Amino acid sequence: MSPASPTAERKPSARERLLAAADELFYAEGVHTVGIDRVIERAGVAKASLYSSFGSKEELVRAYLENRHQLRRTRLLAGLERFDNPRDRLLGVFEVLAEVAATPGFRGCAFYNASAESVDEGGAVEQVTSANRAWTRGLFTELARDAGVADAPALAAQLVILYDGASVGGRMDKQAGAAVLARSIAERLLDAAITAAA
Repeated sequence: MSPASPTAERKPSARERLLAAADELFYAEGVHTVGIDRVIERAGVAKASLYSSFGSKEELVRAYLENRHQLRRTRLLAGLERFDNPRDRLLGVFEVLAEVAATPGFRGCAFYNASAESVDEGGAVEQVTSANRAWTRGLFTELARDAGVADAPALAAQLVILYDGASVGGRMDKQAGAAVLARSIAERLLDAAITAAA
């Protein structure tokens, strides 16, 4: 047997394969609709691997949502780097959403979808979705403040609701039009907030 080549790809761990399978299945079909056995089968691991890696399905769902949050955060912040000024960065949030909504397989926000299915108040889904929502609100607040808005938290609250609607609209309409329209509405809200501050 020859030694492994230094350029050979490392095989993903059981934990990584479980998380990848959960991401694919949970996003496409729902966190409560998909059972553990389907995730295990898709990942090609033993049931014991799931419990040694995550402890329970709820913790697998938590890891799936936390991973989604990190990916979303990274994608959004990277997308905003192309904008040169605070105003464009704030409106750019909706442009990044439009790009995501236009991708094949877009099924809306993983956090909204999981929350709609969740019945466990205070459970993993609520905890991670609340953290994700707080991050989004904080991002809009920071961007509004940078753009010269005096009452940045008030504008941020409006923009979060607008973002929610655009995400749902993208899912329901299966195209990016809702996010494009939301950007236009956000621009009007931003202009009004800046004018009010002057």
